[in-house]
Amino acid sequence: MSSDHPTTRDRILKATLDLLEAGQGQGVRMTDIAKRAGITRQALYLHFSTRAELLIATTLYLDAVKGVEERLVPSRTAQTGVERLDAFIEAWGSYIPEIYGIAKALLALKDTDDAAAKAWDDRMQAMRDGCEAAIGALNRDNMLSRDHPPDQAADILWTMLSVRNWEQLTIECGWPQEKYIETLKSLARRVFVAETTSN
Repeated sequence: MSSDHPTTRDRILKATLDLLEAGQGQGVRMTDIAKRAGITRQALYLHFSTRAELLIATTLYLDAVKGVEERLVPSRTAQTGVERLDAFIEAWGSYIPEIYGIAKALLALKDTDDAAAKAWDDRMQAMRDGCEAAIGALNRDNMLSRDHPPDQAADILWTMLSVRNWEQLTIECGWPQEKYIETLKSLARRVFVAETTSN
């Protein structure tokens, strides 16, 4: 992707990403994407047979460009459940501002556009998998609060870390990004980590 001569597929994905972010998803047709990528509409369909396939691939392309796998290494290699919880919140919370443009576009479209809904659901399921892994690590350490079973705890964490909640706190309420992350870490520890008693 860093090549001076991107492949046709990469040109299509970048064109899709640019158009989605510029128009927040409104009016982005396969014809528009093909024109932006410098190819015919028929050539576009040779690479992506459906709009849903293209939108899902575009979100994965963005993850690759932004190095999401590298960002998740601290969470995946954490030694304890509490460390994994903190590291996942740090990674995802720091990532939201960088993907907010396409997230906002997909959110705006998903209620009336099946392809956008599939793309959004695909990426949110991947994020939920990270939430489940963090909660699972706490549970394995016997550090998960008994207030919520693991599946409900994952539901709650997934909701806490939603793009809409980030938008509300950082954009609507004006919180600095650092405050958002530190507050979410603190809240998550209070909600999910079992209290320990010392003699």
